[in-house]
Amino acid sequence: MRLLNAQTRKLEEFFDHQIPVYAILSHTWGANELIYDDITGPTPLPPNVKIDGCCEKALSQKIDYVWIDTLCINKSSSAELSEAINSMFQWYRSASICYAYLSDVSGVPRPELGQNDYQYLSRKGPTSFSASRWFTRSWTLQELLAPEKVQFYDQKWNMIGEKEKSSNHPHLGSGRHFIDDGRGWVKIDRPSLFYLALSRITGIPILVLSGDAELEEVCVAERMSWAADRQTTRKEDIAYSLMGIFGVNMAMLYGEGDRAFIRLQEEIIQRSDDDSIFAWGLGSTNHMSRPSSQLLAFSPTDFKATLSCPLLEKSPSKSEPNRTET
Repeated sequence: MRLLNAQTRKLEEFFDHQIPVYAILSHTWGANELIYDDITGPTPLPPNVKIDGCCEKALSQKIDYVWIDTLCINKSSSAELSEAINSMFQWYRSASICYAYLSDVSGVPRPELGQNDYQYLSRKGPTSFSASRWFTRSWTLQELLAPEKVQFYDQKWNMIGEKEKSSNHPHLGSGRHFIDDGRGWVKIDRPSLFYLALSRITGIPILVLSGDAELEEVCVAERMSWAADRQTTRKEDIAYSLMGIFGVNMAMLYGEGDRAFIRLQEEIIQRSDDDSIFAWGLGSTNHMSRPSSQLLAFSPTDFKATLSCPLLEKSPSKSEPNRTET
């Protein structure tokens, strides 16, 4: 695993048990992104609000290393790219903290309230939290779900709110407020209203966001529905970005188009007995024109109308996922 030293701004490589504590960045790509070639070149990195802010935030929390996809992956190597994509969910899960940098969101109007300011979190507008492009990208779905702790920041690195696993969160489940998250009434304290905002934006139940329910306890169809309105630049990435959420691994075959999502479903079927994967097209007339022999969905959009499923009992999968050879 290649990490960026937050102090020296140089890349260092680590293997398995040697990997130090690190922070990880979640963001959306913009124009003129600094990439691997820039950091390995002969000249120092130029000032950059995103990268500098990430490194400074990590150092302020006594974390010496950060992982940033644009800098830490050599995308000119297909083998390295395949390994990185297959490992990404675990890298986000293993991070000490994830910084979600929302470059299109303006400052928090009342910083003293932070994540208690539900009026700010739920307001509409082109630079609002709920309208951020971050919530529309497929890759950021796993970056929201995998880490135990995610801190959200605006374009000037002002903190907006925090998602943390409930076992580490003193407020969640111990307060006086009751909200309906689609599965019933959940008891939360006021600071956890941030979870309500996240849930309403993403469609993901609070029980999942807080870690009180594991991903494996949510049916396949419902997990697919969370990606229904999300987008990727390359068609194949719609499937590749969901692998970690379903605990599968696949070879990267850019150019296969829609076939990637079919392969994803085939891998899920091999590992799971959850028949909800066949419950696609509900509430839509688009599937009526498809061949009756079409058992698998064409994209996560086919699961958009999926309702909340009862939580599943966690059980051993059919087989362990195979790591992609690189």
